[in-house]
Amino acid sequence: MDVVLLGTGSPMIDPRRAGPSTLVRAGGTSLLFDAGRGVLLRLAAVGAPPQTLAAVVLTHMHSDHITDLNDVITSQWIMTQAPTPLAIFGPKGVAALVDATLKMLAFDVGYRLAHHDDLNAPPQVVVTELEPGQTVTISACELRAEATDHSPVSPTLGYRVTCGKATAAIAGDTVPCPGLDAICQGADVYVQTVIRDDLVKRAPSRRFQDILDYHSTVEQAGQTAARNGVKTLMLTHYVPPLQPGQEDEWCALAAAHFKGEIVLGDDLTSASVEE
Repeated sequence: MDVVLLGTGSPMIDPRRAGPSTLVRAGGTSLLFDAGRGVLLRLAAVGAPPQTLAAVVLTHMHSDHITDLNDVITSQWIMTQAPTPLAIFGPKGVAALVDATLKMLAFDVGYRLAHHDDLNAPPQVVVTELEPGQTVTISACELRAEATDHSPVSPTLGYRVTCGKATAAIAGDTVPCPGLDAICQGADVYVQTVIRDDLVKRAPSRRFQDILDYHSTVEQAGQTAARNGVKTLMLTHYVPPLQPGQEDEWCALAAAHFKGEIVLGDDLTSASVEE
């Protein structure tokens, strides 16, 4: 199993980081978690074009996590030679999101159908809204959803991916909560979006400081990893943006609580686990 941080950015614009997105490759199956800005560029960089995706899985509908969902839908449709449905999973509300996205794409779809003789139907998208505790099988992988806490954003889901003996927990935006512990228990890899609360508190902006109550801090990510016996902790979605040379500083905050492997870095940083 390979876990790739495609985009390690956040709503804060960083020219070095694409928006939040993570790729899990296991058992010949590719699962895309979230679809932030620039996700197709990062998929291309790791040789995983959209037509190779078994599914897109959304943690929640905050704009930075879904900005390029329309691009994934369009590109999968155009680049697949035979009509092939794109599977999209997510929390309650994702069906309405996808429906609105397809309506937004109506002009483009019409243009392409009129221009290409071999395109005879609009994009085919199969949406599944998941409930906490629900498990589905996607090709070689088992995907389990659990409720996370990104209040007032609701619902939000974190996911546990299992393939063979390998497990990965994809948390999304959340503070520590029972659902997060459930997906992380004994996981080989745990991917957590994080903030540096010490730096955020210095910002002279009430709106910016509002993020403090619904994101895990680096320290909390370390505590969650330790509490659940995780082997490797991967940090992503850095707020404020991780600057070159700060890697050891960020790692130290998690390492004060977690003695396992800590991985963080630029886009395309990855971790591998034997299946």
